[in-house]
Amino acid sequence: MLRIRLGKNFWTSKYGLSILGVVLCGLLTGIGIFTYYYVVYGRMIDQRLSGNFFQHTTGIFTQPERVFTGEAMIAASLTEYLQHSGYTVNQDTTGAGYYIVHGNSVEIYPGKASFFRGGNALRIDFSGREIHLIRSIATGAAMEDAQIEPELLTNLFDQSREKRRPVHFDDLPKVLVNALLAAEDKRFFEHPGFDFVRVLGAAWADFRHGGKAQGASTLDMQLARSFFFSTERTWRRKLAETMVALELEHRYTKKQIFELYANEIYLGNRGSFAIHGFGEAAEAYFGKDVREVNLEEAAFLTGIIRRPNHYSTAEQHLDRAVEARDHVLTAMAEDKLITPEQVAAAKKHPLHIVRTGMDGSAAPYFVDIVKDDLLDHFSEAELLSQNYRVYTTIDPALQKATAAAIDIGMKHVDTLLARKYALWRKELAKKHSTEPVPQAQVAMIVMDPKTGEIKALAGGRDYGQSQLNRALAKRQPGSAFKPFVYAAAFDDAVENKGPILTPITTVVDEPTTFEFDGKEYTPDNMHEEFLGTVTLRDALTHSLNVATVKVAEIVGYGKIVEIARRMGLDPGIQATPAVALGSYDMTPLQVAAGYTAFANGGIRAEPMFLRSVVDAEGTMLEKNEPHSHPVLDPRVTYLVTSILEDVINKGTGAPVRAMGFTAPAAGKTGTSRDGWFAGYTSNLLCVVWVGFDDNRDLGLAGGSSAAPIWEEFMKRAVAMPAYQNTQGFTPPTGVVTVTIDPESLELARPECPVTRQEVFIEGTQPTEYCHLHGGNPIGAIPVASWLSRLFHRDKKN
Repeated sequence: MLRIRLGKNFWTSKYGLSILGVVLCGLLTGIGIFTYYYVVYGRMIDQRLSGNFFQHTTGIFTQPERVFTGEAMIAASLTEYLQHSGYTVNQDTTGAGYYIVHGNSVEIYPGKASFFRGGNALRIDFSGREIHLIRSIATGAAMEDAQIEPELLTNLFDQSREKRRPVHFDDLPKVLVNALLAAEDKRFFEHPGFDFVRVLGAAWADFRHGGKAQGASTLDMQLARSFFFSTERTWRRKLAETMVALELEHRYTKKQIFELYANEIYLGNRGSFAIHGFGEAAEAYFGKDVREVNLEEAAFLTGIIRRPNHYSTAEQHLDRAVEARDHVLTAMAEDKLITPEQVAAAKKHPLHIVRTGMDGSAAPYFVDIVKDDLLDHFSEAELLSQNYRVYTTIDPALQKATAAAIDIGMKHVDTLLARKYALWRKELAKKHSTEPVPQAQVAMIVMDPKTGEIKALAGGRDYGQSQLNRALAKRQPGSAFKPFVYAAAFDDAVENKGPILTPITTVVDEPTTFEFDGKEYTPDNMHEEFLGTVTLRDALTHSLNVATVKVAEIVGYGKIVEIARRMGLDPGIQATPAVALGSYDMTPLQVAAGYTAFANGGIRAEPMFLRSVVDAEGTMLEKNEPHSHPVLDPRVTYLVTSILEDVINKGTGAPVRAMGFTAPAAGKTGTSRDGWFAGYTSNLLCVVWVGFDDNRDLGLAGGSSAAPIWEEFMKRAVAMPAYQNTQGFTPPTGVVTVTIDPESLELARPECPVTRQEVFIEGTQPTEYCHLHGGNPIGAIPVASWLSRLFHRDKKN
């Protein structure tokens, strides 16, 4: 056997040089491969992260928040709100503004990109648990109330419906940082990008169980996988992740890497959105800012990283949520980051995870409308990469009231439908059918009738299940359209173009077949009940179909279409008898916009949802102002409003009063295949639609389906400081109020046993006194009665 001596001359021998050559070639090859991939991955990092380190995206904000002297609030609550709106402490680093705390006082300085664009600096003093004094910093003047920065609704999302709420490392509470370290990478701040001890342990475990890479990833490696690679678990992928992790460590500080991870990590789906980052996850799972997260919440958020989809419905499977939380709490205790006593206390606290249905504050259907409008002016890439601030008209308090009203009201609708379909279920059971009972949907729009600003909007009961915005879907409004018919009737008295109709003009409510364009049209009343001779006030108050079609016939169907189009309703409305009963499709938003004219003295306010868009430097990119224009004489709209007050007080909308709503209001029910209620106070207008997506008949009247939701919302709204000053409706110049006898419909005499007040456009009121109680000369016929007989010849079957 040949024996080779390894002496000092070996490495100069033929064999030694060969070995050195092989080693050198291998080393050069390794260096070359490493350099190649280092450059390749470096370019990947530059392309993915350069210039977009903090994941800027466009934020959607509410209307400005109002604070007032005596309001229940503490300084900490105000500063948390300001932080949530993008403000920083002591100096402006974002353009949104900053605040300074001086004991029990908070000074607020709006930034160049804020809603106030550097103005409206305030000092707010607190005493106990309320606001003691509000003062302008610029003038020193005391103020009873003031506006502060709007609240952040949400950040925009991309086509894959990924949502993020960027946070900085300093925004993360220490308890969340510790929970993440304990759950995922306890030596993160010591290792160079990979943990050699964990890698060896994982390799040994994989050798024993089949060779799949398990459990060795550091935060750097997880971040590399999230940004650049798939979730495939192989050692080749692990090597690539390790190289990128090393390069990240070379390029960024530990805090920057931690921050990137905290903003990028996938944390499950909430509704239809993929949640990325702890900022968005804190809002999605707990409805709070990440700065406010406590120990058990932090443990849950970090505990779901390994199996995020398993915990996406944690509110429905609290055992899963508790499992994720307790696992991290135990790990934190093992690392001595918390005490056993803290673990025991945290495990006793219930996790209050918000449901994934309609978010009471984020207004998702409203945000969709805003985004669609923004995409007409900006590219999606621009909106997702620039730190734009979009200021809207939404009122977060009213939006939450909307969500609460829908939640309560739709449970009531579900109960009514369950009873209605009880027999239907039995029939299905006989046929061995498993077809489910359909679930009704809802839409709701809340507007300021004077400005047209949309204050709250819901396009369905669960955005996670369906993103179809029913506020923009066309449906038949039914009797909710009738006020436009009566507006056309009263408008003739102003224009002197046709018969003069007043609230006491009479028509006969009885079964009638109308002829139009060679065809017959035979409407029916609800429950097939007919009241005989009725006034126009009673016909609208009790939503009488036949009587309303007779009014439309007198006025002219073309006139009604003209008025409806003038008031901004759908252009597809046609001049037929069916128009009187709301048989032509229009959206709830169109109905709401049309009703602004009734609530605003004949002036239609165009719907408005976006106020302004500014960039990070405060440059105004887009600005909108309220827009309105007169469409009806204010005397006409007051007469309609007066009757719609009766609808709520004693007509088809009476359930609103029966449920306890007492503020002055006017409104109208609507029943087609769906249920409607459109109503308003002096400062708010609200339209509610309830129905099925497949257009099947709801089988419930608007008074029992939509009206209770309207009432639930309105009683919350009028209790708010901004909307509690609800006034009665004041008649405009040119409207007179007279006392009449309701039996003769003539001016009341002292002898009349019953009297009531009625409103008229001046010049159309009755001039004769009651001939039934006090004795008019025989043969005297009151003017109003004569006009009624002249123009209201009744058609009978």
